[in-house]
Amino acid sequence: MRLLQQPVISLEQRIKQEVEDNPALEEAADITDTDEITDETTPDSIDADEDSFSDEDEEHTELKADNEFSYEDYFDLDDIPDYKLVSNNRSPDEEAWESPVVSGISFQEYLLAQMGVQKIPDKEFIIASTIIGNLDETGYLAREIPALINDLAFNQNIEVTEAEVLEALKLVQGFDPPGIAARSLQECLLLQLEHKTDRTYATELAEVIIRYYFDEFSKKHYEKILQKAHITEEARSSQYIVPDFLITINDGEIELNLNSRNAPELSINRGYIDMLQGYNHKKKKISSSEKAALTFIKQKIDSARGFIDAIKQRQETLYVTMKAILDYQMEYFQTGDETRLKPMILKDISNKVGLDISTVSRVANSKYVQTPFGTFLLKSFFSESLQNAMGEEISSREIKKILFDTIEAENKSAPHTDEELEEILQKKGYTIARRTIAKYRKQLRVPVARLRKEL
Repeated sequence: MRLLQQPVISLEQRIKQEVEDNPALEEAADITDTDEITDETTPDSIDADEDSFSDEDEEHTELKADNEFSYEDYFDLDDIPDYKLVSNNRSPDEEAWESPVVSGISFQEYLLAQMGVQKIPDKEFIIASTIIGNLDETGYLAREIPALINDLAFNQNIEVTEAEVLEALKLVQGFDPPGIAARSLQECLLLQLEHKTDRTYATELAEVIIRYYFDEFSKKHYEKILQKAHITEEARSSQYIVPDFLITINDGEIELNLNSRNAPELSINRGYIDMLQGYNHKKKKISSSEKAALTFIKQKIDSARGFIDAIKQRQETLYVTMKAILDYQMEYFQTGDETRLKPMILKDISNKVGLDISTVSRVANSKYVQTPFGTFLLKSFFSESLQNAMGEEISSREIKKILFDTIEAENKSAPHTDEELEEILQKKGYTIARRTIAKYRKQLRVPVARLRKEL
């Protein structure tokens, strides 16, 4: 359910994190946004690899009812030479292979090297060197400014002011890597943002959030940030929309595809399966360390397989839900005419696909579809129903479209009041109360008549 609710960009980050955390999981590269989902781009399963375990391997492996391996009769260690059971486990007759050790400079030396190519006054150089020497192993400056002032007085015999230390700190923070010498996570993130050369809206927004709403950000109180920073949902979404579905019309035929970024090519690491098979093929009992290794391998493979299954289920749920919406609103998707939209609630789609209403809601509230007529949030296709003068059910979105068109066509020197709009819609066959007109007008972000008046 958590994976289902995530939009494409968040899903990519989630997959990246899973691949980093689980070495048994692999992701194929070079999948483009426009790739169509086919059998070749769906996640691989471990099933095919498990088939490679032959019947004769079963004499070495026993699967218990709880799906855990039994190790008791796995191997017999009696015939293993003693030298193989110690840490330096090479025979004198074996050829020794040594791995070369590569030495490099520390990040403090790297920072000092950057400082050495700049023309810096001697006093500032000493202060900056002291700051670099006090950075911890993660690159943060944990020592307080007053403590640094005292260090410089006792160790370097120089008197410095807080302003001079802060100026030298600013110098060090301008070095590579971005975020170095920060005194907090908030400062580290701000330094990294300041290093970005492409000052896009997203960059500026991120800097505002981190600088002024870091506490809310760290607690994931995103709605509070939107309210306090006066950021509209549309403004936020417009910068990051990546459609989850693609609807195209070819020769009059409507085609529905999942964005390929919803279907990453994931598979089980072949090396882990080979290691598992390697243990299976042994004819001797295994040691306790090998048991631990085998348990670790199996856990990682099971976890990877579960994640792949969850991604696959997410794809299937997304597709069947969008397909049901497409079928339900076929007239609209064929023409792009909003007046063709039928009244549709979550229960209508839930009944069509056989999924719980909460599941359909998760899909509708966070997913976008790209159509020949624009890119829309799925929930915008759901609306309450009203009746026209003929007693036919119509969508509230159809009413909003007619209301908007009426306001657009009005005489701007004498715009229609809500009462007049009510009368106009009633003449067109739509029975709707004035308070509903006002509600829809606000949802369309259309001001009252006096504010629409133009001289």
